[in-house]
Amino acid sequence: MTTVALKDIAAEVGGSRSVPALATALAWFGSGFGGILMSQIASRVGTRATVITGSVMIALGLVISTFGAPWPLWVGHGLFIGLVGIGGINAPLYVYVSRWFDRRRGSALALISSGSYLAGAFWPPIFERAVASFGWRQSMLWYALAEMLVIVPVAAIYFRRPPESPHPLTSATGAQRSRVLGWPPNLVFAMMCCAAVLCCMPMAMPQGHLVAFCSDLGISRSVGALMLSVLLGTAFMSRQVWGAISDRIGGLKTVLIGSTWQVASMTAFLLTQNEVGLFTVTAIFGLGFSGIIPAYVLAARELFPPSEASWRIPLLLLFTAGGMGAGSWVAGLLYDRFGYYAPAFTAGIGLNLLNLLVVGVLVGRQLRWRPTAA
Repeated sequence: MTTVALKDIAAEVGGSRSVPALATALAWFGSGFGGILMSQIASRVGTRATVITGSVMIALGLVISTFGAPWPLWVGHGLFIGLVGIGGINAPLYVYVSRWFDRRRGSALALISSGSYLAGAFWPPIFERAVASFGWRQSMLWYALAEMLVIVPVAAIYFRRPPESPHPLTSATGAQRSRVLGWPPNLVFAMMCCAAVLCCMPMAMPQGHLVAFCSDLGISRSVGALMLSVLLGTAFMSRQVWGAISDRIGGLKTVLIGSTWQVASMTAFLLTQNEVGLFTVTAIFGLGFSGIIPAYVLAARELFPPSEASWRIPLLLLFTAGGMGAGSWVAGLLYDRFGYYAPAFTAGIGLNLLNLLVVGVLVGRQLRWRPTAA
């Protein structure tokens, strides 16, 4: 909603796009920090309770955001939508689903994480029409009602406690548990978290600013919203393919391939100015980046003991969410500074190249290192 209405909200604060972009960033940051807390709560009271609570908090955050920019928008998005709302849904769901599957875990994680992209393909044209007809405030209120009417009953009916551990823990030797890829486990995990930030910052830039970017090029907001739907729709369709790939080649190699695809399509954004070209580039971008975040989660499950999933997965998702939030905000700041998006996309490409360096080191280590038998 905030992405589609970015220019409308910015118009109320002197045209500063960094204000609504910061609201989106705070929702991402909040969801990351909230995911750590809410995953621990979910392990005690159950995922059903945290998802229902999260749904109610998202609706409340949307209501608060309608009071205007900047502070109500920032508080509504950061505290209610992000910290307790999405934080109570996303990370607990990743942990929840990963405990139900063993052989097809990558595909399962890809499927559960596809919901955001399906929503992203479905909602932008509806939001664009609603904002144009009723304004962004009224549109947020209607969406808050719809969101709560759907999620609360579904969570109440379907969520039940998962098995404690669906796969044996005895296969790992003591030496394997103390070393990951031959290095200290937390060093490998820190490198994964660093890589997550570096790839998610550029990932967020087209998603958060595509509608405004199109408007700057003289393309109507309705076409920009449709383009955003194409981006997220192709991401939804390709995510299951990436899940199947990750089941075959593993999480880290999937991240490396997806990040390489992402940096190539980010470069194409800088070289494309016409409507047909942008539709093509957004579709290619959506096809490439969609498998990256579930692949990080899969890599964490492959490299670390299942008993550590309840804190490693939410912490890793904190860094992915932080990267998404920072990317959207930084793009808004750079636009406000330079008046166009090329500097932001150039910075995103540079960050993505650093990500490839870090992930490449991990993949290279994975290819060379073999655990010794006990």
